[in-house]
Amino acid sequence: MASNGDTLPPREAMDYDVVIVGAGPAGLAAAIRLKQNAAAAGTEISVVVVEKGSEVGAHILSGAVIDPIGLNRLVPDWKERGAPVETPVKRDVFLYLGPAGVLRLPNFLMPPLMNNHGNYIVSLGALCQWLGEQATDLGVEIYPGFAATEILYTEAGAVAGIATGDMGVTREGEPGPNFTRGMELRGKYTFFAEGARGSLTKRLIAEHKLDAGRIQKYGIGLKELWEVAPGKHEPGLVQHSFGWPLDNKTGGGSFLYHYGENLVAVGFVVHLNYENPYLSPYDEFQRFKTHAVIAPTFEGGKRIAYGARALTEGGWQSIPDLVIPGGAILGCGAGFMNVPRIKGSHNAILSGIAAADAAAAALENGRAHDKLDAYETDVRTGDIARDLKRVRNAKPLWSRFGTFLGIALGGMDMWLNTVIRGVGLGYTLKHDKPDHASLRRARFSKPIAYPKPDGVLTFDRLTNVSFSATNHEEDQPVHLKLADPGIPIHDNLPDYAEPAQRYCPAGVYEVVAEEGKAPRFQINAQNCVHCKTCDIKDPAQNITWVCPEGGGGPNYAGM
Repeated sequence: MASNGDTLPPREAMDYDVVIVGAGPAGLAAAIRLKQNAAAAGTEISVVVVEKGSEVGAHILSGAVIDPIGLNRLVPDWKERGAPVETPVKRDVFLYLGPAGVLRLPNFLMPPLMNNHGNYIVSLGALCQWLGEQATDLGVEIYPGFAATEILYTEAGAVAGIATGDMGVTREGEPGPNFTRGMELRGKYTFFAEGARGSLTKRLIAEHKLDAGRIQKYGIGLKELWEVAPGKHEPGLVQHSFGWPLDNKTGGGSFLYHYGENLVAVGFVVHLNYENPYLSPYDEFQRFKTHAVIAPTFEGGKRIAYGARALTEGGWQSIPDLVIPGGAILGCGAGFMNVPRIKGSHNAILSGIAAADAAAAALENGRAHDKLDAYETDVRTGDIARDLKRVRNAKPLWSRFGTFLGIALGGMDMWLNTVIRGVGLGYTLKHDKPDHASLRRARFSKPIAYPKPDGVLTFDRLTNVSFSATNHEEDQPVHLKLADPGIPIHDNLPDYAEPAQRYCPAGVYEVVAEEGKAPRFQINAQNCVHCKTCDIKDPAQNITWVCPEGGGGPNYAGM
């Protein structure tokens, strides 16, 4: 908001039954379900969805192999309706990579929940666009290009809706010639479905201490979409790997998904509890593609898109309290991703359904701005709980014992949880510390020499960012806020070799050293792909990601 807020005109306001922040799988599922419930009851429920991307799907980035359980429940006739879910998984491959070799893991050793039979390879962005169309047809109002930047409260302290950001604010924080005041969208209930590390969700959790005694964990997922030579394409192939190029202490792995017309989604995930400040997740991804088993897939092909996004990896024991009076947290913002399966969209949809059912019942009974306890109960006891409880120890075991032993122990634990119907041995391991606290000092760490990109298989950061179609209005306030502008140079540079230069997958952060001058920290906010990694991994927790002007950021096509 502009600095002279006292002189600004008041915001216009619109009232709804339910306000939803975020047009991802969770938010759109909630919107659709609310309208379905209203139709079944012969009533009306007014629903609005506000989305910071320029269009529905613009900021959606995922692998993605989806478990259709949520979609089946939400829109049972999705096939007849033409949902872009067309490539069933036909073959699963699990690999352990070494620097020069590979070990294929027999499928019969993998816990049954790792089997992708019955799942589909999709563009999650395209699926969200389709869900948006279904929602609109039911009467949901969807406003893309508007970023929710403020939580509104009643006098009693219940969530009462959100306000969108002002448009046309200059870099200095003053109203520019095209200044437009934001809107207030007021609701009897407000759903926060922003995805991992959503800015309002983060604020809501902190202000209301919804995560007391729990630590959320994260990863960064990087993805390229390739059009490969027809002879290299195997529709329905799902391939996962772990090991090289990461060392045994650094968690992560890769995926290759073959679908569509000669399309291969290749991605790499690095757990953000890594220790070496010299590690660059982006460069590890590029190096991974050069492995002798991986590179042949891309011979004769071309990269057509790139993106990056943080993932919630804490699992069952990291889920915060989900409801406060008037508000509820949905989807990946709450941390519903199943880490071993690398799947979260099915649980996001299920959470949207559960929240919508709870809100519809409350509205039918004339309630407003109270706690939707039925939603919390559904998540804690229903399908989401059954999915996440089975794998709750996989991430802690991996973190404590390293990749090779940790995955083996995690696999054994998942087998036990499968055999004993989701109960296993009855224990739940806790996460020891947040990801930003895991970095070693630079003087105790070994610098990593990454190979120079060849421009054919591997690419430099800025070239790849151009394939994300990222754009921001230049004359606007920098949306990456430093609590103390001196920390990057005075503290992070000597202590950690300023890791923001490396953990950012878009070249946003630079330490500029000019001859005869002291080094300075430069933020290239125009490059930001909204992954939120800086907000998570900065060792001083000095960087806060806030929404830029609505419509800014990446415009992922087919991702």
